[in-house]
Amino acid sequence: MAYRILIVDDEVMMTELLSDHLRDCGYEALVANSAVQALALLQRQPDLIILDINMPGMDGLELCRSIREHIVCPILFLTARVTEQDKVNGLQYGGDDYITKPFSLNELSARVAAHLRRDERSRSRSSVLASSELLVDLSQRTVSWRGEEIPFSRKEFDLIEFLMTNAGQVFDREHIYEALWGYDAEGDSNVIKEHVRKIRAKLREATGREYIETVWGVGYKWSR
Repeated sequence: MAYRILIVDDEVMMTELLSDHLRDCGYEALVANSAVQALALLQRQPDLIILDINMPGMDGLELCRSIREHIVCPILFLTARVTEQDKVNGLQYGGDDYITKPFSLNELSARVAAHLRRDERSRSRSSVLASSELLVDLSQRTVSWRGEEIPFSRKEFDLIEFLMTNAGQVFDREHIYEALWGYDAEGDSNVIKEHVRKIRAKLREATGREYIETVWGVGYKWSR
């Protein structure tokens, strides 16, 4: 599956240029020309974000800070600013790298590829998640408790992985459905309620514990 890259810049010509180039490189490109559009597209779970700093309204630094509350993928700033303090500010706000305008498209794609490789290696090193005595192996797609494997369907495992990877965060059923089935999927988010019920029953039978918490009127979260 192609990496998904979100491009955020108020200049339409710039987003068109970058999206065309990245698609030619084999990536899936998402485009936002404002902070509001960018925040809405976070539900598509981008693998990397290219973010212009100088935007009207909420600028790139503030947007980066907001994004970091929801997503951990690499963020590359596009900027004409070149001072050391600007770079320090960007990193403190949650950015991972700077690309200074003007830049070559070859440099851009090389940096994108490098950050995606680094992020992939990092995820591979952290392929096992633990919650109390529950172990979730992301590479083998198995769930075990005290050495005994607990069987889950593919979508049940996907739901466990999603909630556990974002432990402590609350997600409504619509957000979870779009994250697991896709933004354009046809179906009903009520299926999430049934999956959560089955997961809870299996975990309760195997461990005697509750791991998924219902936040009434809001959604679900994995208890830390």
